[in-house]
Amino acid sequence: MLSLMLALPDWGAAVGHMASTTLSLLYLATVVATVVYVVLDNRSPVSTMAWVLVLVFLPLFGLVLYFLFGRKRRRATRIGRKLYDKLTRKSLAEYTRPQAVELPLAYSRLIYLLSHTEGSFPFDGNRVDIYTGGRDMLLALIHELARARDHIHLQSYIFEDDAVGRLVRDVLIDRARAGVSVRVLYDDVGCWRVPHAFFESMRENGIEAVSFLKVRFPLFTGKVNYRNHRKICIVDGRVGFIGGMNLARRYVVGTPWGNWRDTHLRLTGRAVHGLQATFLYDWYVIDRTQLTARRYFPATDPVGTAVVQIVAGNPVSPYPGTEQALCALLLSARRYVYLQTPYFLPTETVLSAMQTAALSGVDVRLMLPLRADGRLTHLGSCSYLSDVLRAGVRVYLYTPGFLHSKLIVSDDRFSSVGSTNIDFRSLEHNFEANAFIYDEPTATRLRRTFLDDQRRCQAVNLRTWSRRPWTRRVAESIVRLMAPLL
Repeated sequence: MLSLMLALPDWGAAVGHMASTTLSLLYLATVVATVVYVVLDNRSPVSTMAWVLVLVFLPLFGLVLYFLFGRKRRRATRIGRKLYDKLTRKSLAEYTRPQAVELPLAYSRLIYLLSHTEGSFPFDGNRVDIYTGGRDMLLALIHELARARDHIHLQSYIFEDDAVGRLVRDVLIDRARAGVSVRVLYDDVGCWRVPHAFFESMRENGIEAVSFLKVRFPLFTGKVNYRNHRKICIVDGRVGFIGGMNLARRYVVGTPWGNWRDTHLRLTGRAVHGLQATFLYDWYVIDRTQLTARRYFPATDPVGTAVVQIVAGNPVSPYPGTEQALCALLLSARRYVYLQTPYFLPTETVLSAMQTAALSGVDVRLMLPLRADGRLTHLGSCSYLSDVLRAGVRVYLYTPGFLHSKLIVSDDRFSSVGSTNIDFRSLEHNFEANAFIYDEPTATRLRRTFLDDQRRCQAVNLRTWSRRPWTRRVAESIVRLMAPLL
């Protein structure tokens, strides 16, 4: 009897082995199918290789990461190009198309490019006020909010429930109680730590406060695609703010290791119409309410000399307009291009344009923070420095604190301030907003700002940089492989 039992097969073990094999095959098939899908999606080669490497070498983690962050079409049905065209072409074009504008000849092709790729039209007769610290910007913003009589449209990636956020909220509530129409648009991921009661208190007091593209698991989606990274405010259609500053205490008081250096602008003139159109487009995407009344685009007399384009980069455009504009600017510069960005993870086209400009004799300078607020993104940024240093780009690391400024100035005639970082996330996936300014006095002021910051920087020498520890270089190179995903 015992020998007969020993001769019988172990059916339980066999079934378990078959189940394990089946699951392994299904898992392998899922990984292979996902890799094929990524390849057929025709992304940039760098982005495609990054996803393939993650899926092959970290299959379980890579699958989760891809299904959370990687699918390009997940939001496409909600934010489509047709939706964009419906609002801009049919409803807002009559307000945002410029009247006769004398364009600066040196930048006519750049202006033409942005007009066609992003629908960004130039407006002349504007005044530009510059803020390089959170305190001054906050005071100016509060001053304008308190003067509002018709409407306030405020959009911010981060709107914290802290001393600064509550101050702005209370001013908005006061204006809403006075009969002013107040609308607030905040990003659902950027504000995922903010208590629901913070925004509910606005709604209870007559403010229309909505989040941009809600996500189900914000803890795991800090870098999810299609985030609204814009920081703009429009008051009565006559005054506007744009730049890199969110509404949070750290933008005013700094970080534990130093100050917070940023750049923001106050605009007056018809360029505010460009800001207004940007806000109303985003509002329509989320609320499905078309706000196109003349009251949002009041007639404005010239108040300055600056020609300004509001460039609202977005991931649904058929062309990467902001990326193309940055490359065009670098390749058309005659004397210098100075750039500030907190994160430097450039696309291949931007990196090549920087190298080409520097190799052709243009004084290209890049300023980054010595210490950043994210370890991975900073390592990735450092991995590109040898590439630009070898081409002759001069690199500076800001030492007093965190440099969050997104500033470009060139040839004393062009400047740009906004929310766009020089990285894959800003250039390919986020909704961003920048002011492109064609004005010598503004460019001169921003050049001085850059040079003042440069005095507080460490210059990076290629020979010294090449001697950094090999462990650091390995870490940078590994993170660089994931640059399109950061």
